[in-house]
Amino acid sequence: MRDILPALNEWYAAGAPFGLATVVAVVGSAPRDPGAAMAVGPGDEVVGSVSGGCVEGAVLELAREVIASGDARLETFGYSDDDAFAVGLTCGGEITLLVRRVSAADDPAFPALAESVAAGRPVTLATVLAGPAPRGATLAVRLYEDPGGDDGGSPSPGSPGSAGSAGSAGSAGPAGPAGPVGALLDSPDSTGPDGARPASSGSAGPDCAVPGSAGPDRGVSGSVEAVGPDQGVSGSLGAVGPDRGVFGSLGAGGLDRAVAADARDGAARGVTGVRHYGPHGERCGDDVTVFLHSFAPAPRLLVFGAADHASAVARVGVFLGYRVTVCDARPPFATPRRFPADVEVVVDWPHRYLSGTTTDERTVICVLTHDPKFDVPLLEEALRRPAAYIGAMGSRRSHDDRLERLRAAGVPERELSRLRSPVGLDLGARTPEEVAVSVAAEIVALRRGGSGVPLSARSGAIHHR
Repeated sequence: MRDILPALNEWYAAGAPFGLATVVAVVGSAPRDPGAAMAVGPGDEVVGSVSGGCVEGAVLELAREVIASGDARLETFGYSDDDAFAVGLTCGGEITLLVRRVSAADDPAFPALAESVAAGRPVTLATVLAGPAPRGATLAVRLYEDPGGDDGGSPSPGSPGSAGSAGSAGSAGPAGPAGPVGALLDSPDSTGPDGARPASSGSAGPDCAVPGSAGPDRGVSGSVEAVGPDQGVSGSLGAVGPDRGVFGSLGAGGLDRAVAADARDGAARGVTGVRHYGPHGERCGDDVTVFLHSFAPAPRLLVFGAADHASAVARVGVFLGYRVTVCDARPPFATPRRFPADVEVVVDWPHRYLSGTTTDERTVICVLTHDPKFDVPLLEEALRRPAAYIGAMGSRRSHDDRLERLRAAGVPERELSRLRSPVGLDLGARTPEEVAVSVAAEIVALRRGGSGVPLSARSGAIHHR
């Protein structure tokens, strides 16, 4: 939903209700992860996607109905063994969507969500899927506290700056959701977007009190059934309660407090998935099903060396949703006009800049200088800090020379093994733009667990869970 927020903001500010469809559960092979969204606005304008095109036509019709009625709907689109095309999801698997109307009257929590995402600060949106609470009711929970607003605190340390026709399997009734949401615990094929198996739901024993009540179990969080890929965001959980960075309501104070506590914990770990609660927020209950969608700050892409290859890598990094910084010690090369407007350009020695900035387990570091006086001290620093990917440009001879210099500097082999060099996949790339595609392909393959082998040369499911 991150990518379509500008359009949603425009419609919301204009007072135009729109329909918002969100993927809340996936079973088996499916093209989009939980949290993917599609919206239908004035004049049937469509933004976003929930299936890569398989069921968008049916979702458009469903959104029209929801806008007219105001009643949120939970629908499952899946694969039929008799006719793979009968229910629209031709790629196989099942997706469950929540479709709800959004307007100032329907969703007062929306502005807090939009402001937090735009500012790159962690926030979680909790939405009721089924149960005695109102379906489609929302609660926006900030991980940080706004020093200039009602929250009365300061940003968390993790804040930066400092995403055809079809039939339906039916809607869930008040007792609980149908399809993948209700089956998440029982289906062996059900996993989160990163391939992790869901944990069992609910708590046994004493963890049944409503958060905020007296007792040793206060603040104990429930389990998450699906885990998203955006890990590594840290920050203070802050105070729990409707007056501390919490906007909107799910219909009951105890439920709001329980969900707010779990949402802050989920935002800290970048978690998106389904939880169950009792009607008043009891942690051992399963009457109310809630979807927690955590918006972690965009991951960082640090590009060192401001040559033409850096400009191309920066552009593709922005396209992939990274917050991009380009750093070079040479002022004539490190000029903002050589890079996209939303890329930060820094003039500094690379190793000095890296030592003074923040990285985490999602950060991508690309070293494109291929000059030992820059590369060696920079990689010495990079290989000793958290990062998802560390790649360096250069020939195999340059790579071997770098390794020897790094060993001489005392970098152990376990850290050297993290280095991806020569950088990128073998695409036969020649131009800076082609090299950027090669680098991006390796980054995506590493993040998603891909093999880099042509799909035509493989068999089996395309989307792994």
